[in-house]
Amino acid sequence: MKDAVSFLERLLDSAGPSAFESQPARVWREEAETFAESVTTDLTGNTMAVVNPAGRPRVMMAGHIDEIGLQITHIDEDGFVFFGEIGGWDPQVIVGQRVRILGCSGDVRGVVGKKAIHLQKPDERKKVSEISDLWVDVGAKSRKDTLALGLRVGDPMVIDADMVCLAGDRIASRAIDNRIGAYVVLEALRILSKSPPPVSSAVAVATVQEEIGGSGGGGARSSAFALEPDVALVVDVTFSTDVPDINKKEIGEHELGGGPVLSRGSAAHPVVYDRLVKVAEAEGIPYTIQAAPRATRTDADSIYLTRSGVPTGLVSVPNRYMHSPNETVSLSDLEWTSRLLAAFVASLDSDTNFTPH
Repeated sequence: MKDAVSFLERLLDSAGPSAFESQPARVWREEAETFAESVTTDLTGNTMAVVNPAGRPRVMMAGHIDEIGLQITHIDEDGFVFFGEIGGWDPQVIVGQRVRILGCSGDVRGVVGKKAIHLQKPDERKKVSEISDLWVDVGAKSRKDTLALGLRVGDPMVIDADMVCLAGDRIASRAIDNRIGAYVVLEALRILSKSPPPVSSAVAVATVQEEIGGSGGGGARSSAFALEPDVALVVDVTFSTDVPDINKKEIGEHELGGGPVLSRGSAAHPVVYDRLVKVAEAEGIPYTIQAAPRATRTDADSIYLTRSGVPTGLVSVPNRYMHSPNETVSLSDLEWTSRLLAAFVASLDSDTNFTPH
């Protein structure tokens, strides 16, 4: 477990907003190469690791490796950096944060600036901050100074918040959505590599650009198109409801340490869902169920409709404070989810039929 947590920390601490995932992809790939039979990266940037490539059915286990971030849109004459959003942000979360900019000469630290409250008029104090009200200060005195640091328009940045351990088995970090999905599918593959070889071919995929791909697909669609899986399991995060001010009537009841969350409906194929439930109960893995009456807004939506259709299951990990620098999860949930995926793959054989009846 200690080695797994070390890998998770390296994965979370690497910076990789959507369309700029090379750092975490490199960490993931290097770890996969220690046990997988094959590790490849496609032209989109998805990374794939395989155990038992000749087996059937072929199972795709996907978790997106990108995170939300920011991107330089302008550098003014005084050297201040202005930015746009990569993915979905609550701008209030960004105010006063430290950032790490991925410049062409290496990482550059900066701080997010805003007019001090002492200088704001009464009506300004009541106003919600917008991205256009904010800037990044890298300590430069001019545009020339900022450019000399290796910064250019288009450079991405992330909030400078690495993984920390909280009480019990809980951790907090930026990028948990959804770096932990990429972590879980690789840990499931690691389990399968240590067991007697499964009948199935198991392919773990660290997909890219989910945070900006929407239902159009990001890297999930291109990787599923290339792999032509017989069945797919997608791992993402969902809202943990064991915090104040959450409407459980809408989301359901999912708590940290309560095990994986199984989606039912929409892109969650009924036969795959039923098998996930059966496997979880057989393995003694706790789980909760989440209704999906509409699109799941995950990679499952893209994979499910690839080619002539892929039977897809969506397995989520409860996550507090989503899309913030301090997303929080339980390590036991990550372990249970990895075990569930591995047991699901191990339960399949060449006669497994996913046609609904």
